[in-house]
Amino acid sequence: MELKFRRHPDYQALRAEMTPHEMYIRRRELLAAAGFAGTAAMIGGLPAFAQTPSAQIAAGAAMTAKKSSYTVADPQAAEQDFNEFCNFYEFGLNKDDPARNAGKMDVSNWKITVEGETDAPGTYDLRDLIDYSQLEERVYRHRCVERWSMVVPWIGVPLGPVLAKLKPKTGAKYAQFLTHLDRKAMVGLAYGGLDWPYSEALHLNEARNDLAFLAVGAYGKGLKQQNGAPIRTVVPWKYGYKGAKSIATIRFTTMQPPTAWNVANPREYGFYSNVNPNRSHPRWSQAQERVLGVGGFNPQRKTEMFNGYEAQVGYLYKDIDLIKYH
Repeated sequence: MELKFRRHPDYQALRAEMTPHEMYIRRRELLAAAGFAGTAAMIGGLPAFAQTPSAQIAAGAAMTAKKSSYTVADPQAAEQDFNEFCNFYEFGLNKDDPARNAGKMDVSNWKITVEGETDAPGTYDLRDLIDYSQLEERVYRHRCVERWSMVVPWIGVPLGPVLAKLKPKTGAKYAQFLTHLDRKAMVGLAYGGLDWPYSEALHLNEARNDLAFLAVGAYGKGLKQQNGAPIRTVVPWKYGYKGAKSIATIRFTTMQPPTAWNVANPREYGFYSNVNPNRSHPRWSQAQERVLGVGGFNPQRKTEMFNGYEAQVGYLYKDIDLIKYH
């Protein structure tokens, strides 16, 4: 299905309005059962911001970012919960495994390979892609397909302009993101279940939406490995697994590319994977979610269409049956 791309006429006004753990077991069971120095030369030259003197921020190091109008009224999750309750199956199947194991992965001097339908292929340093003097903080809702959610203050830059600097060809329609593959540090690879490296993708019209974000930090610090250091995508109107962590490759394609969970189980995990309370997961309802990291007994709330961002992104899917094409 083709996505329509146009900015909502009331987008600027709408920006200001953005204000049971048990389910992950079933996904864990699915997994368990399935058994260069320097930047390379690139066609077309480096992006305009490639010469920024700002360096990559180390994992967990303090960083500064300007506050943005992207926020929500809900309380933010505790930083400890954000860091210790994670899905990153390359480091283990339990929620606390990534926090224990991911620190072994070296994320310094990070490189990202750009390939496919692009006029700027090559291998980039992270600072070639991210202007660290222009970081902003965005407070987004994060919704997991396992029916839990949290509110996170991400730090980074909009995704669309970064992809534009990488000069996708006219025929390119999708951006695929591949996670770094470290067979020594990623102890969870032994469980199999998914095709590694982990892959996710967005239609370019989705990636160009102003909400789509490249995060390099959260809670005023550089991302830690368990949360996708040093760079990940954040797409707040989609289920969490659509966020690609520790991105090592960006590939532009003309056809819809494979994505990890959709390949593993297309009936349960669609390509779009928009948060949709009206379409239940085959094994549980998506009508409600349990809010984590706010203390007490993790209250439940009704799940909103597109995770509460329908006014900002609904136009993208106006002519798409989101029950069939989920």
